[in-house]
Amino acid sequence: MAVPINVDMQALRSAIQDEYAEVATTPEKGFHFHTGRPLARLLGYPAEVTDPLPEPVIESFAGVANPFIFGELQPGETVVEIGSGAGFDAVLAAQQVGATGRVIGVDMTPAMLAKARANVGRVGLINVEFRRGYMEELPINDASADVVISNGVINLSPDKAAVFREIARVLKPGGRVQMADIVVTRAVPEAAKENIDLWTG
Repeated sequence: MAVPINVDMQALRSAIQDEYAEVATTPEKGFHFHTGRPLARLLGYPAEVTDPLPEPVIESFAGVANPFIFGELQPGETVVEIGSGAGFDAVLAAQQVGATGRVIGVDMTPAMLAKARANVGRVGLINVEFRRGYMEELPINDASADVVISNGVINLSPDKAAVFREIARVLKPGGRVQMADIVVTRAVPEAAKENIDLWTG
């Protein structure tokens, strides 16, 4: 049974949005985590996939691994990305599912959503859309996704049980999850769980 974490959800979301708005608008600033094209190389994204992308599509990427190492997506699939950021993984997903497929990115940060929408225009994709929403309350219909992907975002939610309930709700029967995230192997002290600065930094 999940134990509730005593953290102000609205304050946490606001702090995360502030952090990632900076990643969207000033990616060259430098952060306590890696970003951009160097990060994609570090995480093993193939150069033949990333090299052709315009710099704005990749410069705000801040994932933790490559969710596509579990297998390429199939033509015609419907994909939901939780925490789509500036759209880097969504663009790659859209290229894999092709014109008959569809990608829906969900993010809560307006600056990231604006950049993601501009980025799909830069690469001429019409099978991608981005919706504002929270991972604990996905703005997605029941049983509508073949695949849910996520990259380094679910760890930012204090209510992971709600996130996984939502993933189960939106997946079609037999659907799959391809996610990358940070996992701790030792218990986190209660005081640390309640410190918003530690959630975002």
